[in-house]
Amino acid sequence: MTDRSKLVTIKIIHTAIWIFFNIVIFYMLYAVTLGEINIWLWIGFGLIGIEAIVLLIFKFFCPLTLIARKYSESQNDNFDIYLPNWLARYTKVIYTLLVFVILCLAIYRII
Repeated sequence: MTDRSKLVTIKIIHTAIWIFFNIVIFYMLYAVTLGEINIWLWIGFGLIGIEAIVLLIFKFFCPLTLIARKYSESQNDNFDIYLPNWLARYTKVIYTLLVFVILCLAIYRII
């Protein structure tokens, strides 16, 4: 397998994981907006918590980014994922804010 094909494989996997977490986060936003405090919301918080721990362990880098770095010299933020460069650059900020809003809404709904 060439370095290029390894990088493409990593980009596909990374993009699939990103899509999965988008589904999780937007379901969570939907659930707290409608007051649906259920097991799926708590599973979502658990998944987001695991993702946060992984990012903390790897100093706020996705492990796939670190692996992909071996196969690319690109300095673009989207070298390891199929996203527009601006979204790859700000995805952690955007989704951290969304999860914070979700957490606040969940606390409001519970209280």
